[in-house]
Amino acid sequence: MGKFLVGMLVLIAALAGGAMYYLQVYGYYEDVVANGVDDVQLVSAATGQPEPIPYANFQAIDAQSSPIRYRACFTTGLGLETAGDTYVAVPDVTPRNAPAWFECFDATAIAQALDAGTAQVFLGAKNIRYGVDRIVAITDDGRGYVWHELNECGEKAYDGTVIGEECPPRP
Repeated sequence: MGKFLVGMLVLIAALAGGAMYYLQVYGYYEDVVANGVDDVQLVSAATGQPEPIPYANFQAIDAQSSPIRYRACFTTGLGLETAGDTYVAVPDVTPRNAPAWFECFDATAIAQALDAGTAQVFLGAKNIRYGVDRIVAITDDGRGYVWHELNECGEKAYDGTVIGEECPPRP
């Protein structure tokens, strides 16, 4: 009887572990359907407003379970020099990892391109969700990557610090 109970406990633990793994890595993600017009935007240095940029080969995933699970890949003909002169750059940002099955987004390779100076990071949109900014990285060979990053207000809101007057009211 003892072996049976231990076997059942091990089986239940394995099933629960497998379910948790599946839900974390696959379960909550959904493909984002591209609208073909403004899926990729950068904030203009002149106006402070997001503007669509030319792009192709758009692939994206998102999850309702977290505002920072968004990842996207695309290609663009927009050159780094033009982008650097026209759009708001974001310093010192490291890309967040994507699930291994979303093969076009390799955070390590993106970070290496940023360190080598062959890619640059721009602000895609401020407060895409409360306290979360959309970040866009573009490489010198025309590949682009998008992810969400907590901004200062988001970091305060999620760690329990008093938000203060410089942050917009929470929805």
